[in-house]
Amino acid sequence: MPTVSIIIPHLNGRHHLPACLTSLRQQTSADFEILLVDNGSSDGTQAYVRDHFPEVTLIQLDRNYGFTGACNAGWRAAQGEFIILLNNDTEVDPRWLQEIVTAFRRRPDVGIIASKMLLFDRRDHFHTAGDFYRLDGIPGNRGVWQQDVGQYDVEEEVFGACGGSSAYRRQLLEEIGFLDDDFFFSCEDVDVAWRAHLTGWKVLYVPTAVVYHKLKATGGAVTGSYYDGRNFLYLIWKNYPASLLRRHWRKIIQAQLRITRDALRAWRGKAARARLRGQLAGLFGLFKMLPKRRAIQSNRRIDDDSLTAVLTPVDAANQER
Repeated sequence: MPTVSIIIPHLNGRHHLPACLTSLRQQTSADFEILLVDNGSSDGTQAYVRDHFPEVTLIQLDRNYGFTGACNAGWRAAQGEFIILLNNDTEVDPRWLQEIVTAFRRRPDVGIIASKMLLFDRRDHFHTAGDFYRLDGIPGNRGVWQQDVGQYDVEEEVFGACGGSSAYRRQLLEEIGFLDDDFFFSCEDVDVAWRAHLTGWKVLYVPTAVVYHKLKATGGAVTGSYYDGRNFLYLIWKNYPASLLRRHWRKIIQAQLRITRDALRAWRGKAARARLRGQLAGLFGLFKMLPKRRAIQSNRRIDDDSLTAVLTPVDAANQER
């Protein structure tokens, strides 16, 4: 069995594949499998992969099951000790995989590893250096849009890993489960990070594992706005402990009202209206998330002080997803 299973969710992105798959061929570590999970593409992806990258295992789905559905299909087929989600619109450094596996071996307490993700077309600027989660319920990317001048060159614990390049220990996933299909697209990575922390696992940012990402190439502004609006609330209903909610509920409400206000000010824009629809759907999603919440909170193994230490104060990180 391979040490690593790399799962690439895909939909009509054949033009992204040469850079992505060629960079995987150039890895210094060769003990891995690639699972390309196709959400019913109509752009000739299937024939292209078979002809040009025969080493890739192609999993063909009959329709679009979203980011989460594709990744879960890959997880069911994966054989590796470590599971990596990788966007199709990325290119990875030759040592990327080796650095991830080395870090996992060195830190048995770590369940998730975040890569150093830089912009594909501006390779000295960040997409994310691991993700944060603010006490007011807003997730975000550390360092997004910043120029890389060495400020995130230290390996350190963070809240989460961006799903565009997130690595998981199989032991963790067998314990807490993988992606929640109710999220469909956006914040599913934050949800996994929440569940990992609540059960006592660590998340590590490894700056030597470098990925270049065509940010937003695979998700439009309207689609992303709707699911962000909805799934920010899903995260709170499902994962935010009641003991911390009692302390920070005012900040959470204020943050949601700011999102609403900003969307109303930009009402003529489709993305703004989608954000409002997402918030409304998120409010009604409380009832869907409550059974999951009860199961997650009953398995919690971390105290409030330890959990607060991995969350970000409201005034310390203003950059959102």
